[in-house]
Amino acid sequence: MRKILYIIFLVHVITFTSYSQQWRYGGGAKRTNVEINYENPQEFYIGGITVSGVQFLDPEAIIALTGLKVGDKITIPGDEISNAIKKLWEQGLIGDVEVVVKKIEVKNIYLEFVIKERPRLTKFIFEGATKSEREDLEDKIDLARGRIVNEALIKNTKNKIVEYYLEKGYLYAAIDITQIKDTILDNNIILSVNIDKKEKVRINKVYLSGNTSFESAFLQKKMKKTKGKSALNLWTGTKMINKTYTADKAALVEFYNSRGYRDMRIVEDSISRHKDYDVDVYIQIEEGNKYYFRNITWKGNYIYSTQQLREILGIKKGDVYNNDQLQQKLSFNPAGPDISSLYLDNGYLFFSIDPVEILIEGDSIDIEMRIYEGEQAIVNHIEVEGNTKTHDHVILREVRTYPGDKFSRADLIRTQRELAALNYFDNESLGMNPVPNPATGKVDIGYSVTEKPNDQVELSGGWGGYYGFVGTVGLVFNNFSLRNIKHPKTWSPLPSGDGQRLAFRIQANGRTYQTYSISFTEPWLGGKKPTSLSVSLQHSVQSQLISNGYGKSIKSGSLQVSGITVGVGKRLKWPDDFFTLNHTFSLLRYTLHNYQSSSSTAVIGYTTGYSNNFSYNLTLSRNSIDNFQFPSSGANIAMSMTFTPPYSYFNKLDYQDPDMLPSQRYKWLEYQKYGLDISWFTTVWQHRQKSKHKIVFNARFHGGVIAAYQPGVGVGPFERYIMGGDGLSGYNFLLGSDIIGLRGYANNSIKPTPSGGVAFDKFVAEIRYPISNSPSFSIFVLTFFEAGNTWADIHDVNPFNVYRSAGVGARIFMPAFGLIGIDWGVPFDEVPGYPNPNHKAHVTFTIGQQIR
Repeated sequence: MRKILYIIFLVHVITFTSYSQQWRYGGGAKRTNVEINYENPQEFYIGGITVSGVQFLDPEAIIALTGLKVGDKITIPGDEISNAIKKLWEQGLIGDVEVVVKKIEVKNIYLEFVIKERPRLTKFIFEGATKSEREDLEDKIDLARGRIVNEALIKNTKNKIVEYYLEKGYLYAAIDITQIKDTILDNNIILSVNIDKKEKVRINKVYLSGNTSFESAFLQKKMKKTKGKSALNLWTGTKMINKTYTADKAALVEFYNSRGYRDMRIVEDSISRHKDYDVDVYIQIEEGNKYYFRNITWKGNYIYSTQQLREILGIKKGDVYNNDQLQQKLSFNPAGPDISSLYLDNGYLFFSIDPVEILIEGDSIDIEMRIYEGEQAIVNHIEVEGNTKTHDHVILREVRTYPGDKFSRADLIRTQRELAALNYFDNESLGMNPVPNPATGKVDIGYSVTEKPNDQVELSGGWGGYYGFVGTVGLVFNNFSLRNIKHPKTWSPLPSGDGQRLAFRIQANGRTYQTYSISFTEPWLGGKKPTSLSVSLQHSVQSQLISNGYGKSIKSGSLQVSGITVGVGKRLKWPDDFFTLNHTFSLLRYTLHNYQSSSSTAVIGYTTGYSNNFSYNLTLSRNSIDNFQFPSSGANIAMSMTFTPPYSYFNKLDYQDPDMLPSQRYKWLEYQKYGLDISWFTTVWQHRQKSKHKIVFNARFHGGVIAAYQPGVGVGPFERYIMGGDGLSGYNFLLGSDIIGLRGYANNSIKPTPSGGVAFDKFVAEIRYPISNSPSFSIFVLTFFEAGNTWADIHDVNPFNVYRSAGVGARIFMPAFGLIGIDWGVPFDEVPGYPNPNHKAHVTFTIGQQIR
């Protein structure tokens, strides 16, 4: 580059000389008394500067870039002109520059910069890339029309393309960029990018050397993506991708560090071609010494004793030195308490701890924990930003960091969980920003949210021939606002933002079956306490049709169910505020009109009449799961009790009378019902701390029993347990039965009597793995094993006499449709009436987050 600049400078000097000689010797111009002798430099004052030859650039900007201005003293020849030329070249805007002396008046010199601009980009063309690759490259390179084309642009473009294909495993991709002159636009060019990807490079074998403490085969398992050919991938090996290779080398160092080898390092690594597009990877390791913790001392702690801190740290003299473990115990321990949480949960926001290695002797390390406790911080001000739909008070009522309270990191984490539980915001972008002020000892806390769609729609339909239209329409508005109904200008498209829930659902199977329901929930009744109120109405009709002899059907009988349910729930403070207590009152009326089905006669006992079901349900639950779309820790426990009034104690009916009519026996239903549901989640594997790639184990138990108040009364045909299939309500929903899913078996196939059972249990074990955690589309896959059964009499209950199944499935969450599941299950046991279970695997579909 220096040679080029030197040549250009000589050209300029020659040009400068010729113009000066022309001026000096006349050439038709007026002579001057000032002579320019290039062997004897002379000083001039710049009398004027002009720029010519520019098309897109601003002449004034060019003059400013030279660093010269009118009135400056310059030496001819001298460094000022050459420096000005260099400054213009450094900008990368010009292709050539020439400095011309226009005239000289005594001591004033007039200069002209003759510029030739660099060409501009008209467009770029990719050859040899797929459509998706072209789209990715366009985003990555960001070559906008009109950009100046220079060597740096071409080099950067080439490097980014090479980097892109390296990430995809094309180690030997060849990139050639050609400049084509644009025949339409002057001084414009077209960049033609020719890409020869060649084949993807795969790893033939990984060679490790220098390792004496661990076998090479064992160490290679720590490198998740950098693997050679094996029995599992005999022909292909793994792709050689620089990004994953770098991460695997870091994982190798991390593993050694966790085993006490704090000085371990990778001395050298290289990649060599093995054959065609296979490569061998060579990694040379220097393990260093293995170290152990020796003396751990504490300095600066006054709030908590040394013994308390030692117990939380949990590291003893002689333990293998593990810096990652040490940092987790100090700052963030996902498996239990840590030193920082001890202080931060008690308001010591300004707390800091610095572990210092004060002595390394042999294989032992002494550490001094230097603590600064500071003052307790008080929450001063709370702010919320990013909510464009949800009103501030809906968010602030879930916040656990109140102004005037001591700062607590645990309260921050709990607030984040509660905001995620609303399901109004993107969980991945929930932000918490404490802004401490050490001078005042106070802290402002800002919460940032990003709204996401959370209303849901359920649409399905078809034509059922004899039955006519078959379909379902359901709408759920999860962030409704009842008070804004009177303000149409705030609707978008319905009144929203107050956290209320409004749901409608209509389901029809032609003229045979229709059901209608509407429900409304206010989670904060009165707006001051977390007391919820819910009201729902429902009406269902099951009709019987017979032919009239003229090719049409007429209604001959029906079973109707109409009801209202009112529930009140309250968040408890004891034993902790994960508990909620719900009271639900329900009134259902079953009306039969000439309902001549065999099931009604055998199960209900009458064809015309009605039954009433007035019940009270009490449910105590505790929900501590961390994420409601893909839980990875915590538990959900619910204990429920349902009672009807004990009519048999005061209605003076003789239930022992064999002539007592079923319509009279079941006029007012009488029963007591108990249920227990437990769901527990734990992460069994995680790729990196705070990584989304994790394997989660979910264990569930569900059980229930229904009983009479008096032995002679017995349990009626209503409110029974029916098991099998997807767990979605069907015909038996009309009788109030609990439909319990059991994957691998046909719907409603497991029931000891036509009306169902009075007791059941169910065990589930699942392994889950997330494929995508996007707020607009999340999906996880699972494998399951489950078992369950129902019994006709409580004395027949045997928890181990169950029907078993296993299989795989997936869950997909989309804001507009909620949670949708599909499972493929294989039954292990034969159900009466359903022979050959091992040859009849079932596919089941589920909608919603059903606990059972």
